[in-house]
Amino acid sequence: MTDDFGYLNARIHVRRSQLLHEGFFREALKLSFAELVKILGESIYGPDLAGDTLADIDRAVTLHLNRTVADLPHLVAGEAQESLSLLLMRTDLTNVRTILQGKKAGWSNEEIMGHLGTGTLPQTLYKILLDSADAASLSQVFSLPKHPLAKALREASSAARELSEMEMILDRTFYQAIMRRARELDQPYLADFMVFEIDAQNLATGLKLFTIGFKDPTEPFFLKGGRHVGLPLFLRLAEGDLAALEQLGGTDFDQVAEVKELLELERGLRCILLAKAGECSKDVLGAGLAIDYIQRKQWEAGRIRLLARRAYFDLPSRSIEQELFCE
Repeated sequence: MTDDFGYLNARIHVRRSQLLHEGFFREALKLSFAELVKILGESIYGPDLAGDTLADIDRAVTLHLNRTVADLPHLVAGEAQESLSLLLMRTDLTNVRTILQGKKAGWSNEEIMGHLGTGTLPQTLYKILLDSADAASLSQVFSLPKHPLAKALREASSAARELSEMEMILDRTFYQAIMRRARELDQPYLADFMVFEIDAQNLATGLKLFTIGFKDPTEPFFLKGGRHVGLPLFLRLAEGDLAALEQLGGTDFDQVAEVKELLELERGLRCILLAKAGECSKDVLGAGLAIDYIQRKQWEAGRIRLLARRAYFDLPSRSIEQELFCE
């Protein structure tokens, strides 16, 4: 293996050409569950689809991501490999949060597994994590010393009282760790994208603090290192001052400058991050192309899971349409 993005990006170019087109999702939004299973079987997910149940679709998505995303760090070595691992560790963070949320909501292990993305951790470890009773137990099982989530879980489980508080501590500790390493690597697109993510994280966390009625000092939840979102804006959001978002007019976050609620903000941020990842795709000699591909492939997987649940439970198309498209 080589510590070089030339070979990796050639492979990614081929995989990008196989991404499902928007027309697929427009069509799939109207289908019954049986019809959705059929067209998935005829798509690039077909080789991994071994049955016709909701669990079979979830399993096919996971297997497909393992072959098309999780293998990327193994195609290169050295700092190129570490850059890819940093990108995928963000999914590990999302997965741990999903496990904690699922356990609180009373989901079965199978239901939780169906919502997990593909990061750097093996499926066998996730199955062990699912058997943990709570966050403290989770942090004991998660003993990978070099993984930023290990430290983040320990801090969150010892300091937090509520799940929402724990999630914010997880985010803060995790992003502080990976941002330090991203700046040390000679990958400007990677560091810039993570700065962008920190801004997005601060916007979502600030408004979430207000939404959940968090009364304790909120400043410790602010992530340093962003570009457009400073502490004053973060604190105004935490107090419920949505007018503060107007400061983002004319910036990369202009799309969310007039939102009125947390869900609307989170939808807008997802689309903004996808657009930012698209700008990174011109970095054909570095990690930028991988940033774009990973973001789009993971969103593709999330959209398929969302479509499967809409069709399986026979929900109206309008119930998920806003979550499915970025206009």
